[in-house]
Formats: sequence, C-alpha cells, structure tokens
Amino acid sequence: MNPVYLDHNATTPLDPRVVEAMEPYLREHFGNPSSPHVYGRRAQAAVEDARRQVAAALEVDPAGVVFTSGGTEANNQAIVGLAGEGGHLVTTAVEHPAVLEVCRHLERRGVTTTLVPVDARGRIDPARVADAITPDTRLVSVMLANNEVGTLQPVAEVAALARSRGIPCHTDAAQAVGKIPVSCATLGVDLLSVAGHKLYAPKGVGALLIRPGLDLPCLMHGASHEQGRRPGTENVAGIVGLGVACRLAAAETAAETCRLGALRDRLAARLVAAVPHAVIHGHPDLRLLNTLSISFPGRAAPDLLDALPGVAVSAGAACHGDGQVGSHVLAAMGVDAAVARGTLRISLGRFNTDEEIERAGEEIAAVVGGN
Repeated sequence: MNPVYLDHNATTPLDPRVVEAMEPYLREHFGNPSSPHVYGRRAQAAVEDARRQVAAALEVDPAGVVFTSGGTEANNQAIVGLAGEGGHLVTTAVEHPAVLEVCRHLERRGVTTTLVPVDARGRIDPARVADAITPDTRLVSVMLANNEVGTLQPVAEVAALARSRGIPCHTDAAQAVGKIPVSCATLGVDLLSVAGHKLYAPKGVGALLIRPGLDLPCLMHGASHEQGRRPGTENVAGIVGLGVACRLAAAETAAETCRLGALRDRLAARLVAAVPHAVIHGHPDLRLLNTLSISFPGRAAPDLLDALPGVAVSAGAACHGDGQVGSHVLAAMGVDAAVARGTLRISLGRFNTDEEIERAGEEIAAVVGGN
C-alpha cells in the first residue's frame, strides 16, 4: 500500500479533471499562442479562457491576471516591481521564504524592511502594520494563510489601512487558494499571488493578480507576452490546468473544507489522546481547516518521520528540507526550540478518505505514544 499522503501544503496531486483538460494541449494543440495560424489561435484561445476562469474564481478583472511560473515568481514580480531604489517594505515575520528572501535580497540594494511580529498563535495585529508604515513605504505584503501552521491573517484590514495611506498591498495567497474561498474584491488587495501546485494544478504555473491601473514594472525583459507584463512563451497546458483548478476550487472549496476540518479534528483528537502533552500550533479558529501543526515535546521530528513509513507528512515547510533547520514561523510565535523540534506538519487534501485518516492516525499514534 502507498503511504497515506498528508503533505498537501507542500504540493497537491493533480486533479484528474485538470489532467483531462490539459492533455489536448500536450498533444494536438501544441501551437505557440503568439503565432497567427490556427494552431496558435487555438492555444491563445485556451490561455484566454483560463484567464477568465482564474479571474472569475478570484473575483478580479481578467486583464489583471498575469500567468507566471508559480507563486515565487509572482511574489518576486510584486515585491521587486514596487520596492524601487531605497524604498521601504512592510511584511511579517512568518512569511514564506518566497517573500522574506526577496526582501533580504532587496536590502542589499538599499531597500529597508520592517518585519511585523506575530502573537503566540501566529497572527499579526493590523495596528502594528500601521505603526510600521513610513513616508518611504512602497508596499505592504502580508500572506493570507501560513504554510506551516495554517493561521489566517487579517489581510482585508491590512489592505484597507494601506489603501488609506496610498500604499499598495500584496498578499501571498499560495496556501489559501483552493483551501478557503478567496476574493480579491473582498480582500481589497492590489496584488495577489497564486501557485498552481497548491490547488491541484501542475507545478511550474501560477499567477499574479494585479489591480487594474496599478503601474507595476516588469521583472524580466523580452517580448510583449502577457500584455507586456511577463515575457516568455506561455506554458499553455499548465495555464489550462490552472484555469480549471481555479474553477473547481470556486465551486467546491466551501463544502470540501468542512469535510477536511472534521477529518483533521478527528486526527488531532486521536494524537492528543496518545500524547496528552502534545502542543497544537496556530490559531484555534482562524486557521486552514486542512492543516494540523502538532508538536510532541521530547521527540525529534526527523526521527518521527523515519518511523512513519506508512504516512507522508513533513517536519515543517517543504522548502526547509530535512527539518534540521529550525522553523522561523514557530520561532516568531515564541515556541520553545525543544518543542518546535518535535513538530510535524500534517496537511489533508481533496482525495483523503475517512479510512486513510484512521490508518494514519493509528500509525502516528503508535509512534508518538511509544517510548
């Protein structure tokens, strides 16, 4: 039997409906979308259809959807594009490296960054964002959902206060789209990043959603693809997959998250029963319903992973490799290093079944409950 896959915050499997939609564009519809003949026109039509699907799902003008190679590129485009020379950025201490490392890079070019702290549940106070803004602030960037502990941030409040100061607001929504309903209109953000492989679309495709009228310089230079905003021949099959995945997410997320929340809570109860002193990280309510970050004090997460051949979970974010590097998210939340060291991130997804959760719970409980 294959291990039970519970690492959906690292990547999701492709939805079969996404694969089915992509397949013609991997075979017969192979044209370059910029070519004037029928092959090119078919590809271009598919790209534009996907653009409309993404726009409808996330409630934004289709003209503001720019396809990228993923969430990291989208974050770079937003942050580097608006930072300018010698500007100031405001972000949080618990952002993904795809935001924090961009800020560190820009600091070497004279940009300054303020990292807004979080509370013990991993959530920021919008008032701290307001205090961090200076006359030189060019952008406020706050993730919508944390990739490690699942805590949701008050992005709409942050966007409103940034707007009142005339400052654009960006949110890295890579971990949120497909897991909670996401609307650019409701959030009020100027820029929003999407990563396809977090919502059952393929790796290597994503999007940056840009408020119409916002002047965002290009990160790369070349031909005039994507309305002149992102040069390079489009990944047509991947874009088609992203469009379908966004359409499915808009239709199915609300019902699916309730099911996953029930499964996650059942699994959490099983593990806490096995280890009563286990610690669950993140906000108890304002948290992704698929995400369980749980620590077993006195244990080491890499050792636990080695002892769990039947369950695929992680010791933190996938970008942190083997778990030997401490979690900056848990550190920012004030979690003791010894507690953080025994943390597993368990993230459920669309295709997990009741039977799988029972099987995973039994195996994990047996391992963590042992001496």
